[in-house]
Amino acid sequence: MTTEPSTEPAGAERLPAGAPLIISLLVGSAFVMILNETIMSVALPVLIADLGVTAATAQWLTSGFLLTMAVVIPITGYLLQRFPPRSVYLAAMSLFSAGTLLCAVAPAFGVLLAGRVVQATGTAVMIPLLMTTILRLVPASRRGQTMGTISIVIAVAPAIGPALSGVILSALGWRWMFWLVLPIALLALAAGALWLRVTAETSKAPLDVLSVLISAVAFSGLVYGLSAIGESAATGGDGEGVPPWVPLVVGVLALAVFVHRQIRLQRTAAPLLDLRPFAIRQYTVAVVLVAVGFMSLFGAIILLPLYIQDVLGDTAFVAGLVVLPGGLVMGLLAPFVGRAYDRLGARRLVIPGALLLSAVMWGFTTLGASSPIWLVVVLHIGLSAALALMFTPLMTDALGALPGELYSHGSAILTTLQQVAGAAGTALFITVMTLASAGAGVDAAGVQAAFLTAAFVSLLVLVFAMFVGRAPERATTA
Repeated sequence: MTTEPSTEPAGAERLPAGAPLIISLLVGSAFVMILNETIMSVALPVLIADLGVTAATAQWLTSGFLLTMAVVIPITGYLLQRFPPRSVYLAAMSLFSAGTLLCAVAPAFGVLLAGRVVQATGTAVMIPLLMTTILRLVPASRRGQTMGTISIVIAVAPAIGPALSGVILSALGWRWMFWLVLPIALLALAAGALWLRVTAETSKAPLDVLSVLISAVAFSGLVYGLSAIGESAATGGDGEGVPPWVPLVVGVLALAVFVHRQIRLQRTAAPLLDLRPFAIRQYTVAVVLVAVGFMSLFGAIILLPLYIQDVLGDTAFVAGLVVLPGGLVMGLLAPFVGRAYDRLGARRLVIPGALLLSAVMWGFTTLGASSPIWLVVVLHIGLSAALALMFTPLMTDALGALPGELYSHGSAILTTLQQVAGAAGTALFITVMTLASAGAGVDAAGVQAAFLTAAFVSLLVLVFAMFVGRAPERATTA
């Protein structure tokens, strides 16, 4: 099996034997798993009717997935140092396959929710495993091109989830969202058992159980609190449960304790999540930009279907199709952006991407009750192109700046912040939209206010983009 065609520059470092197969397997597996993060959003009305639950209860199929991801991801830094990549992969795919089967046969809502939690447990491990494996296998001079494939997984899969869900629901029942995925997951599990061989040093550092518990409280509190703010705004604050600010404050306080404990453990023992990557400026700037970019991405994912259905009056199927071209554009651009990063570095790609992102977000503020659907498609394609220009260079720049012993922790931090930023973006934009809407539902004024907020956030992206380095600092080191 060949790797790259002979058009690669003379003297370019070649991939190790078997690396393309391993990377393809991990990318395909991660794509299917991340797809499930947003695939339920369009299906909620069908599930509400079929399972006899309320909208607030059904929303836990998405919120529970995100919460589980937020709790498990911080532990992956330890897992990837403690166990071989093959063992971690097989465990992750086994959990995901079991959760998918449980969802497909679920007789009631509680079983379906349990299946989603099991799915999320496997999914949480896969992206850090993919990033860490690429850093171990791919020479520094070719990481941009390879990391472009990760952008397809992280950004495109959530974007096309609603579209795929709409297609399946229009032809089949909601259970087929899981029956169609299950054989793919089982094939990936079998392929990993046969072919996945990655050499990696492991350490027998003890697991700090107290850090695990604190991190669970911290990150679940943050994600749940942020999600609850959006839900509370959407329902007019009529819920009878715990006020959203309570888990949010608990999460912030627990996060402060978690950070303090990790810093102390770095001096005396092995921390659960090593925070030394934040001491590297190149990593920190890139991670901040990725997090703010994910706020924009998830904000668009949640706002556009509401705008298309509630303001323009189109169906959920149309809402799914509208965001599909943008997802495809992001996927097509990612490998080319990766190759450009290997030649140009991050700065020459991120700054134009940030400018385009800001222009598109200000364009979204012009949408109203009579805007043509083609304008929404064009703006979403522009958003996808802007994020494609940013995500691959930023993730490569961030992780490529780290020494080898921090790869697993750096990727775990990056993936955790993506989840928190996605929840924060959703909460922020839904809250603004609801407060600005005239009545109980969604209207054009509310959507415009939410996009205006996103436009001001995009200005923050522009500011941080100016601090991105001119070239990869570790381009000559493996």
